[in-house]
Amino acid sequence: MAGPRPRVAIVGAGPAGAFAASALRRCAGDVEIDLLERLPTPWGLLRGGVAPDHQDIKRLQDTFDRQTLRHGCRFLGNVEVGVDISHAELMRHYAAVIYATGAQTDKSLGIAGEDLPGSWAATEFVAWYNGHPDYRDLQFDLSAKRVVVIGNGNVAADVIRMLTLSPRALERTDIADHALEALRASAVEEVVVLGRRGPAQAAFTSAELRELGHLEGVDLRVRAEELELDPVSQDWLADHGTFTARTNVELLREFAARAPREGAARRIELRFLRSPVQIRGSGRVEAVDIRRNEIVRADDGALRARAVDEPVEPIACGLVLRSVGYRAVPLPDVPFDERSFVLPNERGRVLTPDGAPLPGVYAVGWIKRGPTGILGTNKRDAEETVACLADDLATAALTPPASPDRAQIDALLAERVPDVVTVEGWRAIDGLERERGRDGQRPRVKLASRGELLSAAAATASSAAS
Repeated sequence: MAGPRPRVAIVGAGPAGAFAASALRRCAGDVEIDLLERLPTPWGLLRGGVAPDHQDIKRLQDTFDRQTLRHGCRFLGNVEVGVDISHAELMRHYAAVIYATGAQTDKSLGIAGEDLPGSWAATEFVAWYNGHPDYRDLQFDLSAKRVVVIGNGNVAADVIRMLTLSPRALERTDIADHALEALRASAVEEVVVLGRRGPAQAAFTSAELRELGHLEGVDLRVRAEELELDPVSQDWLADHGTFTARTNVELLREFAARAPREGAARRIELRFLRSPVQIRGSGRVEAVDIRRNEIVRADDGALRARAVDEPVEPIACGLVLRSVGYRAVPLPDVPFDERSFVLPNERGRVLTPDGAPLPGVYAVGWIKRGPTGILGTNKRDAEETVACLADDLATAALTPPASPDRAQIDALLAERVPDVVTVEGWRAIDGLERERGRDGQRPRVKLASRGELLSAAAATASSAAS
């Protein structure tokens, strides 16, 4: 007689977790899947990271919903692994656990003044304007005329747009109401963007860069002298440069050559080969000192930005947003690589300190490979991990859990987390947000506090009970 269906927990219901659940349904057949999520809502950075004006990308949540929650996967929201339930307890209730927890913190600059009031991680600003409940009450001072953004990747591009788009444009998005109100009153007129390397090494995708150059009512400026490629960059672009790098250089030259946009209310200036050396201010941010860099080729062949011994250039500003990358944090009782900030793994199988596979433990997404790639990268990444898990299930390589019955994990969570958000609770949240959005001709109006989210979810539970 066939044994019980294997049960798999996926910790983290963002894109990586959703792709993993979808792949697991396809590859492993009759498997029960629980998506455990720290927040009351699923979809991770798709909800809380993708910019509000990129609704075409956000529609991927409908695909995730169709492939997971409407295909038998359970959602268990407002449950934090390592706090409400331990890794060891998960292993007693599931045949396998897939960690899809991403990279939750930002990298630091390591310069003086980085912690001054008015100096923020761009990730905090992104979470704030996207209605993440943990960042709802942050206060960003938008009274200064100039903001400095450090970093020139796609997260930087998102915050630049949010700072320079007109309130009329933002009103058509699902930006959080508290952020919309603050940005309506914003005094920001100029955003200066610092890239430590040259134009050939800019981290923007070409689509994001092109979009910055065509914002309504915004003048984008690039200094022609900072676009001149040094011999090292010329050789690199000719021999190893990607299509994106070559396109970015062409776009930047186009922007530098065009006349200033008359009557523009706001301005973006892209600076290259410039690094901050100090953030200054008396009690809060007042200026950033920057130094010019040059591109050199290191002994390993990689290109590096090296500081030039010249006087620093001060840039007066009232707000600094640091966008220099993400970093994962350790998970309690799970192996962690402190140098690479990932779970040590081989093709998604998590490894013990001595390099052996840790039975039943897997990783996907940024916690597996580091904060690289785009949304689609997570799909290929998840398929690799799930193929290993499916093989381990097929070959009976996994030890059956001691308490495999679904009712047992449900009872444990009910005791510790009285307000677990199930898929029905999420449907209530989603429906209410969309209804509020229809009233204002917006995609949705988000509930941005944990209390609001849990109340909306509980209302459905109460009505179902009655």
